[in-house]
Amino acid sequence: MRAVIDTGVLVSALIRREGAPGTALQVLAGGRFTAVYTVEMLVELVEVLSRPRFRDKYHVQADDVAALIRLIRLRGEPVSSIREIVACRDPKDDKFLTAAVAAAADCLVSGDADLLVFSPFEGLPVLRPVEFVGLL
Repeated sequence: MRAVIDTGVLVSALIRREGAPGTALQVLAGGRFTAVYTVEMLVELVEVLSRPRFRDKYHVQADDVAALIRLIRLRGEPVSSIREIVACRDPKDDKFLTAAVAAAADCLVSGDADLLVFSPFEGLPVLRPVEFVGLL
């Protein structure tokens, strides 16, 4: 299975290992699915996890961020798009739909209501983390 995992799910997985996002990250580490990603998605992930306020509150270290990026690159598949999708209320979310469509991914995993409202998007299911883990 090939899935696009949005930044919010990955951040949740890193700061709370229990629960569906954490389970999805463990399953990714085990190689049971491929995380489709773009450079833009990785940049956003690093930016979010590197915010001082975030690091202080959740005790996320640079090594944690580096390990997560290594995992995504190891168990993932980079994709670039020839067609930019502009559909979301929050334009920052369009990159996830764009990546999923460009890669012909099996699903997009998100807890963001602005993305969940699109399910299915051009035949692509947008799943909550708990739904995604249930499929695996």
